[in-house]
Amino acid sequence: MLSVPAALLLDFGGVLADAPRQDPAPPELVLRLYNLTGGTLTPGEINRALTAGDHAYAAWRDEDHPDELSQAEVWQRFVTAGWPPRARDAVRLHAAKLSYDWAWRSTWALRPGIPEALHAARAAELPLAVVSNTLCGAAHRDFLAKAGVAGLFAAQVYSDEAGVRKPNPEMIWKAARELGVRAERCWFVGDSRRRDIVCARRADAAAAVLMRSPRTDREDPTGLPEPDAVVEDGFGLRDLLL
Repeated sequence: MLSVPAALLLDFGGVLADAPRQDPAPPELVLRLYNLTGGTLTPGEINRALTAGDHAYAAWRDEDHPDELSQAEVWQRFVTAGWPPRARDAVRLHAAKLSYDWAWRSTWALRPGIPEALHAARAAELPLAVVSNTLCGAAHRDFLAKAGVAGLFAAQVYSDEAGVRKPNPEMIWKAARELGVRAERCWFVGDSRRRDIVCARRADAAAAVLMRSPRTDREDPTGLPEPDAVVEDGFGLRDLLL
């Protein structure tokens, strides 16, 4: 039996919401970059740079980096490294808006049972927080507002704003401080053993709950800590809370 939590912390992608895999070089973003850089590069060059950058950034995210890169650093390191100086400078100046556009998913949807789990937590007077690695927390905030659940969260902690990233335990500690509770009394719910369960263990969270997603099955669990509980979706989390 898990101890009763004083607060519930949840990852965003794979827990609160999910979306089908998106084209790493959406045509509208390619066009925006083409216009922003004054035609310095062809649309094909921009498409290839975004695609390669997406793969390189994904590989970097899979490593255990305690600190987050700034949005400008992500673009400079993974996308525009070989671009002419004028084009690189234009992207750097507009990194925040471009990052929002690259992070946003029009196909995001709340996972099944998540509204029910969130309302059950609120009915039990458990404060809620989002704890998520992301290129642009603003995009996640806007989705949660659009989905009608943003008001249920007392805190939202995103790596691009915090300057650190999971599995750095500071992500959980920061959320706990904002909620006014100790991390040792919080449950943390994530879909990645490598990032979320490890982060919960490093933060000494009361419980590490794994919510299965397609990402979960792509991970090799060898050498990674086991969660305290495994749920399939929001309904499973709700039942675990009750």
